[in-house]
Amino acid sequence: MLKRGLIFIYALVLFTLVHVKAQEKGGVIVTKDSLITQLQNFRAAMGINPVESKTTAVPSKPVVRSAATRIKVRGFRVQIFAGSSRNQAFSEQTRFRGMYKDVDTYITYDEPNYRVKVGDFRSRSEANAFMRELRQYFSNVFVFSESVFVYQ
Repeated sequence: MLKRGLIFIYALVLFTLVHVKAQEKGGVIVTKDSLITQLQNFRAAMGINPVESKTTAVPSKPVVRSAATRIKVRGFRVQIFAGSSRNQAFSEQTRFRGMYKDVDTYITYDEPNYRVKVGDFRSRSEANAFMRELRQYFSNVFVFSESVFVYQ
């Protein structure tokens, strides 16, 4: 028991000395684990909280829907309504379609709530920008990650 107490006291004194010495130098030493970089690269490759690109991307040509194929990929949608009233869900969908005719809308029912989600976005940044635009027209607007339809 005495040995454990002495070891504990020795460790505490050593920690205090190192801490005081670091404060005397006026700085803090931060050591980055190499696994953090690997994790960031993995998350960027999988599209989970992707790292913002430093380069400017050239915008691609708009896809002509009639000549393109529709595929399902992991992406984002903006929810504009959640509630138990079916009539109100369809009313919100109609109101949205009146403002944005070219954006697809989806109604889902998870008992007891109806949800109206809009858009098919490949990136969270696109969905967030659209969400900020919709906040002036709809309350309780959120971005959700789910399978979306895109044209190629």
